Amino acid sequence: MGDPIANLVTLFARLPGVGERTATRLAFFVLGAEREYALALGDALTHIHERVRRCERCNNYGAEAICAICADPRRDALTLCVVARVPDLVAIERSGTFRGRYHVLHGLLAPLEGIGPAELPLDALVDRVRAEGVAEIIVATPLSVEGEATALYIAEALAHTSVKVTRIASGVPHGGELEFTDQVTLGRALEGRRTL
Repeated sequence: MGDPIANLVTLFARLPGVGERTATRLAFFVLGAEREYALALGDALTHIHERVRRCERCNNYGAEAICAICADPRRDALTLCVVARVPDLVAIERSGTFRGRYHVLHGLLAPLEGIGPAELPLDALVDRVRAEGVAEIIVATPLSVEGEATALYIAEALAHTSVKVTRIASGVPHGGELEFTDQVTLGRALEGRRTL
């Protein structure tokens, strides 16, 4: 059966961004918490795959067939923001500046890893643009080789439509020092400059 604490530490350590020290702290926190908390945590983990599904429109996670964002009539249905993963959507939502809807790819084009256009819901994106009369697609994929390849593929796939395809700006982060900024980021910041 093994050591139950060591087993819990091992499971926590498999979470992204959690090392062995943090996993150990989490395990002892759960052990020291009230029994009801541990039971509630276990129940939430046990049933997560049954209670959460992908939205039929945008692939976001939610409890219903259509997620809360797609179901919200106050959202701008003519503007879609394409993101690689749900955490990217969450980050954009936290900014409070985007009031449109989303399309989540759950990955990026990566031919060396065997991820091509057929492995991502890119056809569904094109179909959605046509069916919903989308006016603008904002491509908010990461500024990586895979993210750029995905952005270019989306632009090409929608080139024959009337939809406007834009790319998020990239540049120096707020509070960032220019001397520590990489060349690509600094170059894009200069290219994407705007009038004050």
